[in-house]
Amino acid sequence: MASKIKTHLMFEGVAEEAMNFYVSLFANSAVQHVVKYGPGEHGAEGSIKIAAFTLAGRDFQCMDSPVKHGFTFTPSISLFVDCESEAELEEAFRRLSEGGQVLMPLDNYGFSKRFGWVKDRFGPSWQLNLA
Repeated sequence: MASKIKTHLMFEGVAEEAMNFYVSLFANSAVQHVVKYGPGEHGAEGSIKIAAFTLAGRDFQCMDSPVKHGFTFTPSISLFVDCESEAELEEAFRRLSEGGQVLMPLDNYGFSKRFGWVKDRFGPSWQLNLA
């Protein structure tokens, strides 16, 4: 039986920038632990070997893969965020969509009075919902 499950985000050289950006978006978020590649290690020196952080109290981890892969993030897996206010929803949507791609603009889609879906500039996609 698994003792804990957390979301793992694999980047190629932008893990620290992405993690710090995500932590700045939501209350109750913080970087917990960062380990960087050193000289002579498999990854680029100074890039993220492994980092732990929380977003709105949920545990995440990320890394910069030293191996180039033929895949990246896809919207078929996304981070779903229930925002507590219209202001929080709009600010998160604005910031996450900067340099990214709007998949569904903020609107009333029937299942939610205010919902939007974006792919941020680092690759992950976010479904933002007014709770």
